[in-house]
Amino acid sequence: MLYLKKYRLGIGLFFLFVMVFSVIFALYGLPLGAVFYPALVFLALGGALVLLDIAAQKRRHRLLARIASLPAALMGDFPKPASLAEADYLRIVQALRQEQAETLDRTNLRCQDMVDYYTTWVHQIKTPIASMHLLLQGEDSDFSRRVGEDLFRIEQYVEMVLAFLRLDAESTDYVLAPCDLDAVVRQAVRRFSSPFIRKGISLRYKPLRATALTDEKWLQFALEQVLSNALKYTPPGGTIAIDLEAPLTLCVRDTGIGIAPEDLPRVFEKGFTGYNGRTDKKASGIGLYLCRRILRALNHDIEINSAPGAGTVVRIRLQTRQGRLE
Repeated sequence: MLYLKKYRLGIGLFFLFVMVFSVIFALYGLPLGAVFYPALVFLALGGALVLLDIAAQKRRHRLLARIASLPAALMGDFPKPASLAEADYLRIVQALRQEQAETLDRTNLRCQDMVDYYTTWVHQIKTPIASMHLLLQGEDSDFSRRVGEDLFRIEQYVEMVLAFLRLDAESTDYVLAPCDLDAVVRQAVRRFSSPFIRKGISLRYKPLRATALTDEKWLQFALEQVLSNALKYTPPGGTIAIDLEAPLTLCVRDTGIGIAPEDLPRVFEKGFTGYNGRTDKKASGIGLYLCRRILRALNHDIEINSAPGAGTVVRIRLQTRQGRLE
């Protein structure tokens, strides 16, 4: 249809000329066959040429469709323009591709500069944090404990910045290996021992005695984000339980305030804090987003079940294509 629409003017002129000659021949009493026979011959020849042209246009269309499916940077080998308009369009496309490439180069350069700066900042900020930890080790007072907890939160935020920077890096440091889940859980719980004690929150945990194929460092980071949320939203005197469900699913259960039903589908969105986050002004809405990105990169998954006032259950499914490793 598009082909006929493109050449509708020529087709209309052909039939108009046939009609004009037919009327003139009829007015002069000339035989109409002298008009119709050449018209039929032209129709036959024109139809054959049209079929050949349609086949060529189809080949051209398939080539352009294949080029259109490629990223802009890989587009090339455009067919030669068949008309002045096509040549103009081709020049416009090439100019836009050049402009896009230059814009992308400038954007990548600015982004790389920003990533380099923040990466350097993260590593530099660790030095004064470590120094402050050393200064606090010699004191045992309520003030030093509060400062130590604030310093611990600063460390968490710094680690979140570093994880965020590494997410979209061209090269990652994921190292998949058999990992003892008990070692990961104990190390994560040990880091949060002070908040557990300060809020009087009980920990229910029995040895899992399981091994998973994963990256121990990144799995621990994800588990720490989950524990941080559980401690943040569990009131004093509450309980946090860590156990294992089949098949190879690490579960963190708390008796906290829960999550509103309308917020639950969006808890993994970047920057989403929901009702609880608006109540707690310190919420960033980045922790769970990072968890899901990291776990999916490790071929794991995470899901959350919760209800207001009924606590929250976070399940980290550690099964991979290789299955469970014992």
